Amino acid sequence: MSSAPFGAVPHHELPTGAERLMITLAVMSATLIQVLDTTIVNVALPHMAGELGATTDQISWVLTSYLVSSAIVMPLTGYFADTLGRKRFLLISIAGFVAASALCGIAQNLAEIVGFRLLQGVFGAALVPMSQAIMTDAYPVEDRGKAMAIWGLGVMVGPVLGPTLGGWLTDVASWRWTFYINVPVGALSLFLASAYVPDSERKQRRMDWTGLALLATGIAGLQYMLDRGTTQDWFSALDIRVSAVLAAVGLAGFGGYSLARGRHALFDLHIFKDRNFTMACVVIMCMGLGLFGGLVLQPILLEGLLNYPIVTTGIVMAPRGVATAIAMIVVGRLVGKIDARILVGAGMLTSAAGSWAMTHYSLDVGTWQIVWPAFLQGMGLGLIFVPLSTIAYTTLPRSRMAEAAGIYSLVRTIGAAAGILTTLMTRQAQVNWNELGAHVTKYSQALVDYLKPLHLTPTDPHAIAIIAAQIGQQAQMNAIIDVFKVTAWSFLLLLPLVFLLRRYRAGAGAPPPPADAGH
Repeated sequence: MSSAPFGAVPHHELPTGAERLMITLAVMSATLIQVLDTTIVNVALPHMAGELGATTDQISWVLTSYLVSSAIVMPLTGYFADTLGRKRFLLISIAGFVAASALCGIAQNLAEIVGFRLLQGVFGAALVPMSQAIMTDAYPVEDRGKAMAIWGLGVMVGPVLGPTLGGWLTDVASWRWTFYINVPVGALSLFLASAYVPDSERKQRRMDWTGLALLATGIAGLQYMLDRGTTQDWFSALDIRVSAVLAAVGLAGFGGYSLARGRHALFDLHIFKDRNFTMACVVIMCMGLGLFGGLVLQPILLEGLLNYPIVTTGIVMAPRGVATAIAMIVVGRLVGKIDARILVGAGMLTSAAGSWAMTHYSLDVGTWQIVWPAFLQGMGLGLIFVPLSTIAYTTLPRSRMAEAAGIYSLVRTIGAAAGILTTLMTRQAQVNWNELGAHVTKYSQALVDYLKPLHLTPTDPHAIAIIAAQIGQQAQMNAIIDVFKVTAWSFLLLLPLVFLLRRYRAGAGAPPPPADAGH
């Protein structure tokens, strides 16, 4: 290392081991609070609604506002990293996110918390892609798998821990502490980042305002449609139809406009000429089904159908996150020795097996029968995530890392936000209700025998209520099983995409890094 201050070290020099540790702690603590914030608030929404005097539909804007503002800013990561320098941009993002978190905690009404959540999304958008770019640059090529394993721990385990931690904080303190907890962790991250994270060379780039307007319109429309579509019954609602049109016009317009402007565009779409990056983006977006399917459906199963308390639900779901963490640690050491495509393929098969085992759930299922399939699925996701993230950047020049990381994170976020599974579960529950209800008549001997010990007859109003509740539970249980089947098949259908990835094996057959031509 040169004798210059570390923040001024030329970008091509690698930090020492001690500096690398501090960089890792700085960016991973920032990543963790941002990722946690996407799920930690979910369980606190009913408490927020009661205290702030909002309806269930109104309080959901606490989630929507964050997701929309974050999605708009995320692809601009490369632009701001170039113009401000990575270090300054990271410090601004952390400081803004911490301040917005504190403001969310003291909000007194719905308008205030929605506004502060918008700010949180704006400042938090770049934390995940920036941390990924900084981690990728801080480690030598042969240790890049290890870097992605460390980074992946925060990104993958955070959403699993979020509901558990959020539920506990809400129970023992208040929903406001789901925001206050970001302040001390963020302050530590800010201190470490200011002391150890290296700066990057700044570049003169002009803001493409037309491109920004088109991109913001497209992404805001898409994110709104995906986030609100389930509750609004999709295209039967006017606002969803309008947002779909805005998404299509904005994204198509941005694509055509950016291709025409080339390197003068907001970000150069020619980055998608890199086959590894493009295929990795496709896979990570489709993986949203499996990754967040379990996170969404298992609480519904455990709390709604099996009557588990919220803290117990978190404990039962925790092994899934533990499995992901273990797999990431192991696979981080294997990425440089085994063809990454083999690891991704093995992860898909493992996740498919875990998802298929979930299709044997029932209303009588035991805790162990819930835990081990989720553990298996979590292990498969850990096997996929690290090598896929490594492959995505292998053939890209270093100057494109921040931009690529912003796009990759946006694609991952959009895949996770798609309300496909929730919609499918709702529709299947309605179908199952009609099918099961068709077999229940007052002339059914099985129904008469079921009600006899309860001293009820099929025409008794209380009996009708009991039967309706039973049918409703069975219909929802069968719907959840149907969705787990779709999840299992989604992993298997992604397998052929693995063969479209280029081989990556550090030090043995890895493609040579492309010439760094700049932006």
